[in-house]
Amino acid sequence: MLFDTHVHLNAEQFDEDLEEVLSRAREAGVGKMVVVGFDRPTINRAMELIGQYDFLYAAIGWHPVDAIDMNDEDLAWIEDLSQHPKVVAIGEMGLDYHWDKSPKDVQKEVFRKQIQLAKKVKLPIVIHNREATQDIVDILREEGAEEVGGIMHCFSGSPEIAQECVEMNFYISLGGPVTFKNAKKPKEVAKEIPLEKLLIETDCPYLAPHPYRGKRNEPAYVKLVAEQIAELKEVSLEEVEKITTENAIKLFNIN
Repeated sequence: MLFDTHVHLNAEQFDEDLEEVLSRAREAGVGKMVVVGFDRPTINRAMELIGQYDFLYAAIGWHPVDAIDMNDEDLAWIEDLSQHPKVVAIGEMGLDYHWDKSPKDVQKEVFRKQIQLAKKVKLPIVIHNREATQDIVDILREEGAEEVGGIMHCFSGSPEIAQECVEMNFYISLGGPVTFKNAKKPKEVAKEIPLEKLLIETDCPYLAPHPYRGKRNEPAYVKLVAEQIAELKEVSLEEVEKITTENAIKLFNIN
């Protein structure tokens, strides 16, 4: 069984054909998925979906790009929803210095508040990082994030940074970019980080793997990520499937 640890099936790109998308995922061997909500509308939709499908779980948090829109009411709402048995993580959260909608200081404050919330509700965290690696690592250390651990989602950094995150109780999650011909760092990370510390994801509808690059991504394609990791590590696809799924089940505390 494959476990896609980061999907946005709550995105409007799946409004027309969700059933077909889920059916293709099952055919590809994807047995479980975590739907990630990162603002009010996407969290609401994620909660709907986990109520409808037994193989879907949710991660709920606030995206750094929209940090400026978050208030204490939103944080309290996320805390309430986190009590749901199928909410398995807080996030995605983190820092995004590519877009300038939310000032850096606001992003950092919202990031810290969510780490503190995760520690309070005892759930792992899902980290979004864009052009902010050092600040993210510093904040994770300062806030004692290793207490809950979590996922470095769609990791694009160096093997050295990946190792630092592993030492802080984080799994390294690889997605479509590991299949891109020019993606040197993700391939190095796939080779160097032990399989016991890796997860796989699509981040669908974004970042579709080769040969679907530039098209809408979907959970069925997580198999291509697993195949690429197996090739890089010179192990069987079955081993990658088994161990990354065990990793996810352990992290998310799924029975």
